Amino acid sequence: MKTLLSILMISTCGSAVVACTHTPTETITMTAKPATKTLIQTIYDGFAEGDMAKVTSVMADDIVWNEAQGNPYADLNPYIGPDKILSGLFSRLGGEWDYFHATPEEFIVDGERVVALGHYKAQHKTTGKEMDAPFVHVWTVQNGKLTTFQQYTDTAAHVDAMGE
Repeated sequence: MKTLLSILMISTCGSAVVACTHTPTETITMTAKPATKTLIQTIYDGFAEGDMAKVTSVMADDIVWNEAQGNPYADLNPYIGPDKILSGLFSRLGGEWDYFHATPEEFIVDGERVVALGHYKAQHKTTGKEMDAPFVHVWTVQNGKLTTFQQYTDTAAHVDAMGE
């Protein structure tokens, strides 16, 4: 078989160096579709407006949502599907926090993958403590819908604000 494209990847892991070549079976596109970032912005706009119908309208029926390891809300990971995300995660956030804002400050887009960098600002109802924590959200978009979400954040800030 003739190699159409060979990609050499070198990485180090401890003292080992790993290299491999890849013969692609599909075209790899490194450009973003304008609609991809717009789709992600829709979900943050929906959060800001408190419009859960808008938020879930861009989710695939089988979206896989994972909260960061160590986050108190990771206890039900993975949340699969909009209904589980609404009932298992968003309802708890709404019930336990006076306000909970997720504000993206920067987007990094590569094809169907979008990384959002931003901050959470929130106040817990029971403790009255405020939280200001950075986040990284990694989204995957396929066929015009959000299919995966992975959260990375300062989980100690969440735990501290919740008094746990």
